[in-house]
Amino acid sequence: MHTTPEWIEQAWDAGARKIKKASLRIGARFPHGSIDGEYHLMPPVYWTAGFWTGLLWLVYREHGDEVLRAIAEDCEAQLDALLQDHNSLSHDIGFMWTLSSLAQWQVTESEASHRRGMLAASHLAGRFNLQGRFIRAWNQPERIGWAIIDCLMNVPLLYWATEQTGDPRFRHIAVAHTLTAAQQFLRSDGSVHHVVFFDPETGERTGAGGGQGYAEGSAWARGAAWGIYGWTLGCRHTGRREFLDAAERAAAFFLNHLPEDRVPYWDFRLPTQEGAPRDSSAAAITATGLLDLADIVGGEKGRYYHEQALSILHSLYSNYHADDNEEAILLHGTGNLPMNQNIDRPLIYGDYYYMEALAKLKGKSGFWGPWTR
Repeated sequence: MHTTPEWIEQAWDAGARKIKKASLRIGARFPHGSIDGEYHLMPPVYWTAGFWTGLLWLVYREHGDEVLRAIAEDCEAQLDALLQDHNSLSHDIGFMWTLSSLAQWQVTESEASHRRGMLAASHLAGRFNLQGRFIRAWNQPERIGWAIIDCLMNVPLLYWATEQTGDPRFRHIAVAHTLTAAQQFLRSDGSVHHVVFFDPETGERTGAGGGQGYAEGSAWARGAAWGIYGWTLGCRHTGRREFLDAAERAAAFFLNHLPEDRVPYWDFRLPTQEGAPRDSSAAAITATGLLDLADIVGGEKGRYYHEQALSILHSLYSNYHADDNEEAILLHGTGNLPMNQNIDRPLIYGDYYYMEALAKLKGKSGFWGPWTR
């Protein structure tokens, strides 16, 4: 039984206050990265459209604020048009509807949200390449054979669809993609590729790309975080040892390469760290993933992962928490440095995973399952 340090309640309360205050301006819209103290808003088609609703449901579940619930429901309804527009949907379906429809279904038992979740899961399953055993990333013609590490966080939607219908096809796709990621994305030292290329006809692996990392052979910090949490969730849903091994190897690499304050630079293999931005979002994603990993393995190793998660979260609260002049919660995220997007800025997904981790420490669950009904 873990004891709960006092700072966890303080961190949660501070984050919840920020979300309630930000909701007065943001309302039923879709924040992404913060600029000059306010979240920049994106159209609902953007991949981060679910994170604001996820934050709203985390706080509503704890505090019962009906204003937050109404905003979250409005955001979710705005995504309906996308479910009818195949060209607007990508691999990020899981991010978007897990933290909107599945979150609402878990909190309120909404039948409308259940239907939306099933539609989204069907769309995601339709992106599966049978020959390569991967879920296709993005929609550009030149990317037909591309897969990315981020997609591990989308596949829990497929496990949910199997739990709800009894149809194992969705689970089979999730397992196949997660195995492919473990076999093709994870390097021998525990670092991960962001992008792997496959021949879409034969399924043969043809190469890898640096993606949002520094270079092809580098180690993008958020990619490592997606791997840690994604493979951990794969193990939670299936119990498969291959997924646990992948998660632990990725976690070992991440933890062994952290700087003193436990928050990584945006890439672990930079020519120099001088002047390089951190990525607080990668730290938050890893922390919440480590809490799940701790629960899976238990014992002394589980205590180690739990303490590592606490160490990261305490640093985020002590050193990266924004003051009242900033709408967001966490400072110093790095969105996409090669594309010069949101460098050294707060990011909505960093805020979400940070608050999700704190919710777990307070005895709650995330929204990624397994589910209890």
